[in-house]
Amino acid sequence: MALVREYPITEHSIGPVREIAGTPSWIYELDNPYLHGVYAPTLNELHEENLVVTGELPRDLSGAYFRNGPNPLHQPKNRYHPFDGDGMVHGVYFNDGTVSYRNRYVHTAALRQELSVGKSMSPGVMGPFDYDISRFGIKDTSNTDLFWYAGDLMSLWYNAGDPYRLDSLSLETKAHYDLEGRAQRRMSAHSKVDWATGELLFFDYGDEAPFMTYGIADPSGRLVHEVPIDLPGPRLPHDLGFTTHYAVLHDLPFFHDMDVLRKHKYRVLTFHKDIPTRFGIIPRRGQSKDVRWFECEPCYILHTTNCWEEGDWVVMDGCRSINPMPSGQPGDGELASMLAYMRLEANAYRWQFNLKTGEVREGAIDDLNTEFNKSNPIFHGVKSKYSYNQRIPLLHEGGHTLRFTGLVKYNNDTGKSTQWDYGQGVFGSEAVFAPKPGADRRSAEDDGYVVTLVTDSKDSTSNCLVFDATDIAQGPIARVAMPHRVPVGFHATWAAGEDLYR
Repeated sequence: MALVREYPITEHSIGPVREIAGTPSWIYELDNPYLHGVYAPTLNELHEENLVVTGELPRDLSGAYFRNGPNPLHQPKNRYHPFDGDGMVHGVYFNDGTVSYRNRYVHTAALRQELSVGKSMSPGVMGPFDYDISRFGIKDTSNTDLFWYAGDLMSLWYNAGDPYRLDSLSLETKAHYDLEGRAQRRMSAHSKVDWATGELLFFDYGDEAPFMTYGIADPSGRLVHEVPIDLPGPRLPHDLGFTTHYAVLHDLPFFHDMDVLRKHKYRVLTFHKDIPTRFGIIPRRGQSKDVRWFECEPCYILHTTNCWEEGDWVVMDGCRSINPMPSGQPGDGELASMLAYMRLEANAYRWQFNLKTGEVREGAIDDLNTEFNKSNPIFHGVKSKYSYNQRIPLLHEGGHTLRFTGLVKYNNDTGKSTQWDYGQGVFGSEAVFAPKPGADRRSAEDDGYVVTLVTDSKDSTSNCLVFDATDIAQGPIARVAMPHRVPVGFHATWAAGEDLYR
C-alpha cells in the first residue's frame, strides 16, 4: 500500500495522518478526527478472490460477514459528523474453504444526486442550516445497520430513514426496499429479522404524531401488521427487542426540543434525568391499546442483546447508558457536541418485567464499558446467556473518539467474561456470531464462530478475524488479510451460506 507523504498529526488523530492510496486528498484539509487514521474513507471499490489466510480456516464456516459504515465520497459542505458519511458495505465471503472480499457504496438517492453535480449538497446533521433545507435536506446515508432479509441485504440509516435493497453477492444497490402493502418506506436502523420465522419486526419514529409505529413483514417482504404507538412526544428510540410472543419497544428520556427544531431548524438533544425510561411490551401482532408500559431508571439504550419469556416475566439484555451526552472537552471547538455524543459510555445490563404483577427488576451484568453487543441469532427471542461485546475505552483511558479495542464474551447470567485484546493501535468492528451449518436451538448456544474486522493504525492494514466462539481468550483461529484498508465503521451482520449460495 503506497504511503506518499505524512501530514501533521492532530491531537486526537487515531494513527498517522498520511496520504494513503485510495484516500481522497481533501480530508487533509479538515481537522476532524473522524476523517483521519482508521476513520479515513477509501475511494477504492474492490472485488478480490482467494484471500490469504493465516491459521486454520474452519471448513464449515459458510456465509458472509457484512459491515456497514460512513465513507464520505465528497468533501463535506459544513462540519462533518460520522452520520453524514456515505454508506459503504464491506463483505467478506466464506465458501468451501476460500475467502473473497467485495466493497461497494450504497447508492442512495442523495448520493446519486451529489454524484450528478460532483459535490456535497447536504448541510449535514450539525448544519449550519442557513438556507432553504427543503432543496436538499439532511442526507439519508444508509450507513448504519444492515441485515439479510427476503433474499437481499437491507441497508438502513441511524435516524429512521429509507431502507435500501442490495444484492448480497455483488453488493450493487438495487432500489429502495419497499415492503409490499406498506404506505411508506421509513424504518429505524435497528429493525430485526427473527431467524426462527423469517419475519421482519420493525419500527419507525418521527417528529409528528404518531411518534412511533410498529410493524411486521412476512419472510417474502409483505407487510402483515402495523400499528401506531402512543408516545408523549417525539423520541429517538434506536432499537427494539422481541420474544416468541412479544415485541419490546423503547420510550427513552433522551430527545430534542420541538420548539427549537421548528424555529431554528436544528435539534438540541437533552437527557432528561427526571423522566423514567419506559419499555412497552406488545403482543407481536397486538394493537396500540395492548401495549403494557413499564417504568425503569432513566437511561438511554442503543442496542439490545436479546429478549425472552420466563413464565410471567419478559427479560431483556442490552447495554445501558446513564450519560448519553457527556460534557465536551477543552479544545473540541465546534465539534464538541459531536465528539461528546460519539463518546459512548455503556455497560451490560438486564431488565425484567412481570406481565402479571407489573413488577420491574433491573441491574448491571457488569460495569466494563462495552457496547455493539451481538449474540447468536438462532437464539433471538428465547433464553440465551452469551453476548459478544466491543470493549470501548473511556475518555480518561484515551477514548476521545469511539473505538473498539477488544472483544468481550459475556455470560450474562453470571456476569463473567473472557476477552481478547486486538493489540496496541489496532481497532475492531462489531463482531457477529456465525452459527455452524445445521445448528439449531438444540445445539450449544456458542457452537459456532465469531467474526470481525480490525484495522491497524500503525500500518493501515486490515484483517478479518475468525474466533472459535467457545474460546475467545485463545485469540483468532484464522486471520484473513484484506486487500486494502477497511475504515472503522458501524454495524455488521452474518448471512448464512445456505441462504447466500443456494
